[in-house]
Amino acid sequence: MISVEEALQRVLAHAEPLSTERVPLADANGRVLASDLKALRTQPPADVSAMDGYAVRAQDVIAAPVRLKIIGEVAAGRPFGKTVTAGEAARIFTGGVVPDGADTVVVQEQTTRDGDTVEIQKPSAKGRHVRRMGLDFRSGEIAFAAGHHLRPRDLQLAAGMNHPLLPVYRKPKIVMFATGDELVPPGAEPGPGQIVYSNGFALAALARQEGAEVVDLGVIGDRLDDTIAAVRKARALAADILVTTGGASVGEYDFVQQAFAAEGMELSFWKIAMRPGRPLMHGRLGPTHVLGLPGNPVSSYVCAFLFLVPLIRRMSGRSDLSARVESALLGCDLAANDERADYLRAPLMEGTEGLVATPFPVQDSSMMAPLAKADCLLIREPYAPAALAGSRCRIVKFER
Repeated sequence: MISVEEALQRVLAHAEPLSTERVPLADANGRVLASDLKALRTQPPADVSAMDGYAVRAQDVIAAPVRLKIIGEVAAGRPFGKTVTAGEAARIFTGGVVPDGADTVVVQEQTTRDGDTVEIQKPSAKGRHVRRMGLDFRSGEIAFAAGHHLRPRDLQLAAGMNHPLLPVYRKPKIVMFATGDELVPPGAEPGPGQIVYSNGFALAALARQEGAEVVDLGVIGDRLDDTIAAVRKARALAADILVTTGGASVGEYDFVQQAFAAEGMELSFWKIAMRPGRPLMHGRLGPTHVLGLPGNPVSSYVCAFLFLVPLIRRMSGRSDLSARVESALLGCDLAANDERADYLRAPLMEGTEGLVATPFPVQDSSMMAPLAKADCLLIREPYAPAALAGSRCRIVKFER
């Protein structure tokens, strides 16, 4: 068995960002920029008013109150063609271009209008309530560097910079299937010895959450020919990543490894020193990355969280590949560990000295309820000594 760290290195060793494409803004959330994004315009494109009020010359309102002649009106999108001169003002609304000659906006709450004159009741400093040209950004300015992971507020900025399309890396295509004659779909009545299939729903959701495109081939029976046919279908679909669950062990009905071998897969590793998830398999079928996940629900999800997510992110062009390891306080005593790294499901609570992680007392890899209730995985290194409650521990948080 190899270590978790070495396994992750092998999974990512030959993974590179995929080809690039240009997508509409509406489809760009969560994608990764393939090149620097520069502003195509200046914002604001001119000095504009930040408030409703009157555009004036600052030197005319140094002393107040003072009465000025109104020479016109400026609305957003309708620039004013006249110049404000001494003793004059222009009615202006938020977003209106400050007319030539004016350099200050007095808010309407500090004025009283009487026909074609306005009384400025309080002095105002030069530049007050004026958004200067280029205050937000200027044409040619780099908003985001290549590799930036786009968020909703980034799309707002990209749109404001006048980009209808964004250059991004292509989404990885994941084809997945499960094996097992014992599996029936949710809603069915399991027969003797059968269980309800659950893994694929979590794995597909996790992959889509990370920005991948997912094709789920469903459950394949425990027959070598059927398993080989599923592998071939995945390749025909041009899968960037092929994910299987179950059937990767050495039992008489475990055909996944045999199917991959028959198709010429280059095996990278099979079995890692971790719990849950020892029978994890990784290899390559030409350009397709292969991850054979264990069949137990917790094992499959934890392995996907630790290995599939970083692989998706690498191929999507991201640099933040793995969940950040953080420090917490241990909420209970733990015995010494054996040769495998443990990833213990644990809820988190806020204590007086920081976050406290208390692993569930039973960590069986078939138990889905503790996984759903967990906030994090608590990491125990191989051969870690016994640890007391209150001591420091390392955790990786699940996204909420």
